[in-house]
Amino acid sequence: MVDVKGKWAFITGASRGIGYQAALFMAGQGCNLVLHSRKPEHCDKVLKEVLGLGVEAYVVTAELSDLAQVESMLTSIDEKGTQIDIVLNNAGIQIAYREEYLKTPMSDYDISFRVNTMAPMVICYHFLPRMEARGFGRIVNTTSGIALEPQQAGYSASKAALDKVTIDLGSKYEGTDVCINLADPGWCRTDLGGSAAPNAPESAIPGVVVGAFVDDKKSGRLFSAADFYGLSLEEAVLKAEKSDY
Repeated sequence: MVDVKGKWAFITGASRGIGYQAALFMAGQGCNLVLHSRKPEHCDKVLKEVLGLGVEAYVVTAELSDLAQVESMLTSIDEKGTQIDIVLNNAGIQIAYREEYLKTPMSDYDISFRVNTMAPMVICYHFLPRMEARGFGRIVNTTSGIALEPQQAGYSASKAALDKVTIDLGSKYEGTDVCINLADPGWCRTDLGGSAAPNAPESAIPGVVVGAFVDDKKSGRLFSAADFYGLSLEEAVLKAEKSDY
C-alpha cells in the first residue's frame, strides 16, 4: 500500500460533498493538499480542518467550465513549486434533469463535457508528464454509474466519455508506478446527488480514494465505492489489488 504521508494531493471540488470527505481522509493519512473550489471562501472550512490535522494545505480556484481558468490554476500550482503526486478529479456538474428529454438543449452537453470531461483531462495531461518523469503518480477520476436516464443525457454522456479516455490513457501506463483509474461514489446525498439519494457522502470513503493507495501498477480500472463500504483502508487496498477489476 502506498504511504501518502508527506506527498501532495490535488483535489477538485474539495469544499463539499465527496471532495470534502476525500480531503479529510487524505489529510488523516498525512497527505498534504491543494484544495480546489470555484471561490476561495468556499474552502475555508475544509482548509481549517485539514490544517488542524497537521498537514500542509492551500486553496486554488477555477471555474472548471472555463478551461482558461483551469490552465491558470495549474500554472499557479507550478509557480508555488508544488510537486503533485496524487490527483483526485472529483468535481462535477449535473446541469439539469430534463423530463422532456427529447427537448434537451445542446448547452447541457456543452457545459457537462467541459466540466466533467475536458477539465479533468486538462488536469491529467498537465500532471502526467511530471509523474512519469519522477516514476510515481496516482490519478483517480470520479465517474458515475448512471444508466438508462435520457433525462440526464449531458451528464451521463460526459461521464461515459471520461470513462473512455481514462481507460484508454491508463493503458499507456500499465505496468508502471503511474496509475490512473476511475471511482464511482454511488448515489450520495450531496449538492449534485440531491436529498433523495440513498447514501451518505461518508459511504464513498474509502472507495473513492482507494486508487490513490493501490500499489500494483495497474490502470484503467473502475472502483465502485459500494464494494469497499465499511472496510478499513488496508482492507480496501487489499481487495482492490486482489479483485478482478
